[in-house]
Amino acid sequence: MKRVAIAGSTGSIGTQTLDVIAADAERFRLVGLGIGRSVDELIDQAKRFRPEIVAVADVSLHQQVRAALPGVTIVADPADMVDPADIVVNAVVGFAGLGVTVRTLASGKRLALANKESLIAAGPVVQPLRATPGAELIPIDSEHCALHQCLRSSAAADREVSRLLLTASGGPFRGRHAAELADVTVDQALAHPTWSMGPKITIDSSTLMNKGLEVIEAHELFGVAYDQIDVVVHPQSIVHSMVEFTDGSTIAQLSQPDMRLPIGYALAYPDRIGTPFGRIEWADLRRLDFEEPDRATFRCLNLAYHAGRRGGAAPAWLSAANEVAVDAFLGGRLRWPDIAAVCASALDEFVDLPIATVDDVIAADRRSRQVAAELVEGRAVRSSVS
Repeated sequence: MKRVAIAGSTGSIGTQTLDVIAADAERFRLVGLGIGRSVDELIDQAKRFRPEIVAVADVSLHQQVRAALPGVTIVADPADMVDPADIVVNAVVGFAGLGVTVRTLASGKRLALANKESLIAAGPVVQPLRATPGAELIPIDSEHCALHQCLRSSAAADREVSRLLLTASGGPFRGRHAAELADVTVDQALAHPTWSMGPKITIDSSTLMNKGLEVIEAHELFGVAYDQIDVVVHPQSIVHSMVEFTDGSTIAQLSQPDMRLPIGYALAYPDRIGTPFGRIEWADLRRLDFEEPDRATFRCLNLAYHAGRRGGAAPAWLSAANEVAVDAFLGGRLRWPDIAAVCASALDEFVDLPIATVDDVIAADRRSRQVAAELVEGRAVRSSVS
């Protein structure tokens, strides 16, 4: 039986991971749950799954949790859940997930990674940790899980890969041009056509920043050059990604859009779970459409390619600036088109700081957030004046 800890247990990925564990209780046992502040939901989860340890980032809530869960160890840092686990699911949103990623790999455990920002921002730090004896990194993103499965089918030592093709739903604004998106609302941006996700990743999907960050993640995960990673819009979200080989053959992974499939894949690898999450009824599948992304309207995609190719601290810088801009949009302080504008201007002010340690990553992240916050403030002031 594999022991599983979940950092970010009350979010979309966390709750769906619990679904997978409940569906295969003889294979998986939950030993840890981690959250920021959602203690009521955490307590309900803990009473149902009976973990050994829970992590609550807000220490002012520890007494409430202690009273509700006698006998359960309570910590503040979700990375402290790594020790009793065989597999750690990192479903923390944003850069805050870095500590869990580093601790899990350094401990020689399996990291089921949904927190793409920690790998993107800290690639130079995380990559050496993947060589730790026992360490495994299995992606939970549907696209990277699909690539993992497609590449797994290739027995060639060099994989004979021509290119990776990441699919994108296109988000809620697919087919609309820049002039039509000047005044879109938060609710409109959160209305994703195929996936149910948290607010930050849903806004990233609407700008295509999520797909751009996934390009960087694919480069980090699979060691494929940026010129060999393409994005194609596929609105049905049935083909989750593809690998084209040197002879022109393409292998794709298809399923209904259900995140429990990649979660189960990451938990059970190299085996597969027995519950058919994402099964396709082929007689009902009428069409699969593909198109080029509109890079002029959805500028964030090209920004991510630029940051990835620049390397070093640039991906961390872009990821941090984007988090600031998305937070400002969700808070009503920034218009949707200005998310890309803030990210572009932040990259213009990029300072190529060395990235050799976690502290270096934190320093780059902090500096970028300062730059982005000033840019947001400047745009907010101009908007109020106009």
